[in-house]
Amino acid sequence: MQGKLILKDGKVWEGESFGAGKSILGEVVFTTGMVGYVESLTDPSYRGQILVMTYPLVGNYGIPDKAAWESGKIQVSGLIVCNYNDTPSHFLSKRTLAKWLRAENIPALEIKDTRGLTLHLRSDGCILGKMIIKGDTDFEDPNLRNLAAEVSIKHPKTIGRGKKTVVVLDCGVKQNIIRELIKRNVKVIQAPWDFNPFKAKIKFDGMLISNGPGDPKMCKETIATVKLAMQKQKPILGICLGNQILALAAGGDTAKMKFGHRGQNQPVSLIGTKRCYLTTQNHGFEVSKVPKDFKPWFVNLNDGTNEGIIHQSKKFMSVQFHPESCPGPVDTGWVFDEFIGKLKV
Repeated sequence: MQGKLILKDGKVWEGESFGAGKSILGEVVFTTGMVGYVESLTDPSYRGQILVMTYPLVGNYGIPDKAAWESGKIQVSGLIVCNYNDTPSHFLSKRTLAKWLRAENIPALEIKDTRGLTLHLRSDGCILGKMIIKGDTDFEDPNLRNLAAEVSIKHPKTIGRGKKTVVVLDCGVKQNIIRELIKRNVKVIQAPWDFNPFKAKIKFDGMLISNGPGDPKMCKETIATVKLAMQKQKPILGICLGNQILALAAGGDTAKMKFGHRGQNQPVSLIGTKRCYLTTQNHGFEVSKVPKDFKPWFVNLNDGTNEGIIHQSKKFMSVQFHPESCPGPVDTGWVFDEFIGKLKV
């Protein structure tokens, strides 16, 4: 079955469908990751987006069991690849990528010139698009919706056991963030994006603001809860969207990026040192103004954008990258240890 990707600026790319036979809309973005398509497709931060894989071969190792996913389902609106491999080879593979996409009703196109498409997105910025397989649909900006609310857990739940308790404000949390906390013997209370643990009178030692999709300024309830946590001097760690939410709660500002950072090869520097870390990233917004009494913690070595903030005297910190990796390098897993250490002081 043939299909098309139509961008709002009028550009059209034709391709072969290998996913669900339906038409969808979304924001067209690209990732530079060479592997990790399973983790990317199930990352809630991709909600509302049509994902272009720049690495030319996708599907080679199939789809593993659900326990290895980053959420319970595929989160992208649609997928675009250059070459799809329908004969995967991996001992953990349970089915092909095409069967998985069709089972979850997600369209996908094999477009030979993904390089040209990516160059267009880098030059003109990420743009609204629609994948036309069967029927037509109108353009719609997913960032005008509260995407974090769409992907967040609906009711609090407790995971793991430990002497210290961390409330995770779930704005679209990746499961490996939860796994990294549990691995460090922490009890986790995974809570909805708009949950107020103080109003609920829950006892906890620290707060983690998760990654997630969309505009951080949509998360007004989350921002209000983080302000309360800061007033009560609770240790705080923000990751990705959580970095932006912490900045907003503290009086800083955020802005939309031209094409964002998506992939597993983003170099960041720990400010004040000569250390460089390779990081996994997935975001389209950035901290554009560091709040008062905070200082930049990391900086992106490609474009100089902010990659984290840390309070000059209190236990508040956040990173724009993903220290839990999955997929990607594990260079920055120590950020979790830094946060957990603050709980014990």
